[in-house]
Amino acid sequence: MSDRYDELARLGVATVYEASGRQGLVDEELVRLVPGSAAAGPARIAVCGPADNRAVHEVAARTQPGDVVVLTMDSPVPVALVGDLLATQLKTRGAAGVLVNGSVRDADALRELGLPVWARWIRVRGATKAHRGAVDVPVVVGGTVIHPGDAVVLDGDGAVVVAADRLDAVLAASRRREATEAEARRRYLAGALSYDLYGYRTADAQPA
Repeated sequence: MSDRYDELARLGVATVYEASGRQGLVDEELVRLVPGSAAAGPARIAVCGPADNRAVHEVAARTQPGDVVVLTMDSPVPVALVGDLLATQLKTRGAAGVLVNGSVRDADALRELGLPVWARWIRVRGATKAHRGAVDVPVVVGGTVIHPGDAVVLDGDGAVVVAADRLDAVLAASRRREATEAEARRRYLAGALSYDLYGYRTADAQPA
């Protein structure tokens, strides 16, 4: 299983998104805390109470090696759901990455820690711990439904989600797309133009 997630991370968000039929885009501006990082794994989800991160402590206790931890609120606000200490726990538990539909803080320490983290905001405003929230329930982030166990892919382009029951089909389609793009790149390096290869020159030609 981990080999499939490693390959999704290598293939990247753009390729997986296109190969999946342009489904699963997490349509939010995300800050990638660790430059150059990429991650993929099954979603481990926490839904926090309003401006509260108690659920993050619970999901940390449930995190398994390779999980991508998805943290959100019903109405996201720029309150820090994760800082250095919680991120340290998640890394120690073996999380592959963290997607925060909220804020993080201790940004410099998080970069030094090296756990791949994506967040909507960097803010120091602290969260309360008064609401248990919910763990491993479906959520909507950036217009996309994420179920526990769905594949979450993260890189410099943001995030995309692949439903667990489509994982093998989307992975195969992503491999095919990668091969097609490699051939196109070879031709462009040799001087070909997409304007010609796609037939746009003929279509755009004006009648004499």
